[in-house]
Amino acid sequence: MKKKATVKVVSFVLGGIAGVCLILLSILFIISGGFMKQTYLEPWSKDYAAKYSDPRVRLAASGLLAASNHNMQPWKIRLDKSDPMVFYLYADSSRMTKQVDPYARQMMISQGTFLEYVAVAGKQEGRNVEIGLFPDGTYDESHLAESMDGKPVAKIALSKARVQNSPLYDATFLPDTNREAYRMEKLAPQQISALQSLSGGNGVSIKLVQDSADLKKIGGYAMQSAAIEAGVGRVMEESNAIFRANESQKNKYRYGYSVEGQGTSGLMKYVLQGLLTLFPSLNMGEAASRNFIGSTRTSVDNTPAYAMIQTSGNSRLAQVESGMLYSRLVLTGHTLGLVMQPLSQVLEEYPEMKIPYAEFKRAYAPNGGTVQMLFRVGKPTKNTPLSMRRDVMDLIVRE
Repeated sequence: MKKKATVKVVSFVLGGIAGVCLILLSILFIISGGFMKQTYLEPWSKDYAAKYSDPRVRLAASGLLAASNHNMQPWKIRLDKSDPMVFYLYADSSRMTKQVDPYARQMMISQGTFLEYVAVAGKQEGRNVEIGLFPDGTYDESHLAESMDGKPVAKIALSKARVQNSPLYDATFLPDTNREAYRMEKLAPQQISALQSLSGGNGVSIKLVQDSADLKKIGGYAMQSAAIEAGVGRVMEESNAIFRANESQKNKYRYGYSVEGQGTSGLMKYVLQGLLTLFPSLNMGEAASRNFIGSTRTSVDNTPAYAMIQTSGNSRLAQVESGMLYSRLVLTGHTLGLVMQPLSQVLEEYPEMKIPYAEFKRAYAPNGGTVQMLFRVGKPTKNTPLSMRRDVMDLIVRE
């Protein structure tokens, strides 16, 4: 009799604990915004762009799926009033990340990533897409923000053409960045050849490395630069300021970082979001620095190959063309079963990064060139969730 009573007590206690856990999970789910509609993911639907009659808006809707620095999506679109087949891309100066990107180099690369997605979507739409970079001349660097607002990065002119179905178009609807562990398998010769064939000319080229010595050396630079960045308060605060802790914030802002960026999905996403909403300090200060260094370590330890985009100079034109090339690499990579993730901290140009930046440049661009991007390449071990995207109409300048 005593044994049966003990079993009943244990079962009662365990049942109570399970009930409490279920209640806590439910509370975190609600706080996280688990019942909210995820409007920030709507642009990823192929039906999203189709609802607009203006072909320029449809192509801009494809462009905003591209990768951008800090997921800031720093793009503005002006529709030509007199020609319904012409529109202009401007860099949105209000979305500069001045601490981590003081010379707006990454921001200009982001203009290129957008333009390449537009070009790919144009073929699917049955449009020739003619892109003219800096049609009104390049920026006045002494008044950079004002110059960005006044001068377009590109004039995009459309004309009718034959529809060209392309696997690259389907790839635009896949996540542009995968921060998970990659399989430790070297790239096959045909994969290397396909990626290297994408070099854009005009002094823009691709360098792929996968020998053990380079992997170790570049991984060392990645860890060194991550440790430096994690210790620079103003840089980390800039990133923390655009972290979106829950569904409500993601729907409100639709740009920046979220827990999905670290591959968190399913129920755990909502649990973590709930905790971060209740306890923001879990992702601030020293905690944020530890998380950043830890995620970089995971990346470095699970990378079979690195790639670099190099340019002979460092003009605004070269920066934009580097972004176009990066998008071609990402989209082509998807067709080859490969994913990518930028690891460009060592290329950032704020004072604390000066020494590793100079060392890396001497090692990989010794003849006066510039490494515009450094990124991982490999086969994924896990899929990664989609990230926030703005509404395309928020990009359109109302005049």
